[in-house]
Amino acid sequence: MDFGKIAVFEAMKKRLSWLSHRQEVLAQNIANADTPNYKPRDLKPIQFKELVARSKPVSMATSNPKHLGDARAVRDGSSVEISPKSNESSPNGNAVVLEEQVSKINENSISYRLTTQIYKKHLSMFRIALGK
Repeated sequence: MDFGKIAVFEAMKKRLSWLSHRQEVLAQNIANADTPNYKPRDLKPIQFKELVARSKPVSMATSNPKHLGDARAVRDGSSVEISPKSNESSPNGNAVVLEEQVSKINENSISYRLTTQIYKKHLSMFRIALGK
């Protein structure tokens, strides 16, 4: 069974991918904390409504040519990096605030752990349903 085709697992996979990419962007912000004129970056948050709209719909099986099929289109898109406005800036023009970045990294870590725990619970529910 390919779990990647199940909408819940596909959504969690996208969420984990987004969180990993966000971790990289936040780490780059911290690495460039002393770079002149560097502006911190972050990823555009994933909106649940957009995630559902982009996910593959469950296609309906038709047993008769007169039945209507599923005509919804699959939309694909990715997170866009944005530069948030910072309230603080150093004399050299660097706008990275380490406390904000560390806070975002902690928030990202908590979200990653939560998503992996949900993923594990869904896998265990499938194992229970299969009798394993």
